[in-house]
Amino acid sequence: MTPRQATVAISVVAAVGEEVRQAVLALEATARATDRAEPLNDQVRMDLQFPDPAARHLLARLPDGRIIGYAHLRRTESGLGSAHLVVSPDQRRHGVGTALVERLVEEAGPAGLRVWAHGDEAAARLLSGRLGFARVRDLWHMTRSLTEPLPAPAYPSDVAVRTFVPGNDEQAWVTLNARAFADHPEQGATSSADLEHRMRQPWFDPAGFFLAERAGRLVGFHWTKVHAAVAGGSGRGEVYVVGVDPQAQGLGLGKALTLTGLSYLRNIGLDSCVLYVESDNAPAVAVYRRLGFTTSSVDVMYERRW
Repeated sequence: MTPRQATVAISVVAAVGEEVRQAVLALEATARATDRAEPLNDQVRMDLQFPDPAARHLLARLPDGRIIGYAHLRRTESGLGSAHLVVSPDQRRHGVGTALVERLVEEAGPAGLRVWAHGDEAAARLLSGRLGFARVRDLWHMTRSLTEPLPAPAYPSDVAVRTFVPGNDEQAWVTLNARAFADHPEQGATSSADLEHRMRQPWFDPAGFFLAERAGRLVGFHWTKVHAAVAGGSGRGEVYVVGVDPQAQGLGLGKALTLTGLSYLRNIGLDSCVLYVESDNAPAVAVYRRLGFTTSSVDVMYERRW
């Protein structure tokens, strides 16, 4: 243990106050600017704002109280712990990340632990080394310019597309999302409360949330997201999530809904778009590649079981 390690105290809490939440978000922003990767995801940010019994927050502090490291642990339905972590760029290579991972292992218990390495660089070297983690899942970041031509979306004649209506569509969307992502470890578990929390975020805009209906029933959706400009750059769009009812597969709705969302993002003045897709989801990857998306980086999940 280095002298720097010995001065770091790690606490584990079920909920954080607003001051700590803002400190963690500032830490995340600093790391993002340095690494050009998102160290945390929306679920982590939701749990920071809205306490959840399934989540724990690990805070690494210096004696003066400054938060220099943060880890988020969430218990999944399978019992495994799923975690993200971030360390302040000016405090790396002093054992803070290792201390956080070791504490995550303790907190996760005998079921095991999965940790995301965003960008698959520094965190990947930590997790794939002496701590005994193995690579189990890749999440690709794909990007596309919105200044290039976009084909017009083509829908079956009996499918109508409209935007999400708050106060009307929540339950139908949650049901459809669960059907569309029944095999997805995170997205398929989205609850009504999770949807409500996202609808309360500054970035939420129902004008960019598209629903496809057939015979009066929701059969697909494309929820877009707009990321605000940071550090003098331009804002960008995101294919936040696209889902299609399994009974409506084969109608071309995934491609059509993706194009509808991309056209919307371009029409509001954005010039680029990003999406995240599982590397082994061959049908989705094929669609996105045909639409001009290319892989720009990879997030990797590492797992350790006992």
